[in-house]
Amino acid sequence: MTGLWTNGARIPTPLLMTTCTQVVDPGKKGSPSQGQKKEKHLTKPEVGHFRAQGIPLKRKLKEFPVTEDALLPVGTPITVRHFVPGQHVDVIGITRGKGFQGGMKRWGFKGMPASHGTSLTHRNIGSTGQRDAPGKVFKGKKMPGHMGAAQRTVKNVWVYKIEPTRNLMWVKGQVPGAEGNFVFIKDAVYKDPKKDKSLLLPFPTYFVPEGEETDQLEPLAADMGDVDPFMVAD
Repeated sequence: MTGLWTNGARIPTPLLMTTCTQVVDPGKKGSPSQGQKKEKHLTKPEVGHFRAQGIPLKRKLKEFPVTEDALLPVGTPITVRHFVPGQHVDVIGITRGKGFQGGMKRWGFKGMPASHGTSLTHRNIGSTGQRDAPGKVFKGKKMPGHMGAAQRTVKNVWVYKIEPTRNLMWVKGQVPGAEGNFVFIKDAVYKDPKKDKSLLLPFPTYFVPEGEETDQLEPLAADMGDVDPFMVAD
């Protein structure tokens, strides 16, 4: 997590990095892989799968559905330039684990009265059932339990800036998980960037031209326009 200053206000912006991402399986569900891992930390089927494709051992393997005309050859690198500043993306990740929590923290319950005879039950959730009929607690009842450590998708995260030299991406919006966790990024569903005529999206991905020196590339930032998106309420 970092921050950017605009119009005198500091806006928190999560910083994401895409490194060592390659296509492993060019089927209808493209399987990019990311990170690096030692052979002793992988199962034999995983090691055989990577070696059969001639891909270095990776830490993560994820499937993304693609169309027939967007299939990529094995080993194609996917860099941060696959995304364009100004577009919206959906970010999938594992949320922070909170352990066992009560109903007030886990579900936002009001709790019991603070006074007027209430003793030792100020943070109780209250009644969980009815009378003799049905005589049970319905499944799915919101009660105390384990909180966090679950997969969540944050939708419509705005891409502010990318830095091709270090494969960094600044976004405006929440990102699930703790610092250093893996997240999966895909084009937004509700704010589909393909429908925005002002964005020039690389299809099927951005291919680095021969002879291009990535160390000399400048960061690319989104056009703020007349209205600063950082100062507009969601």
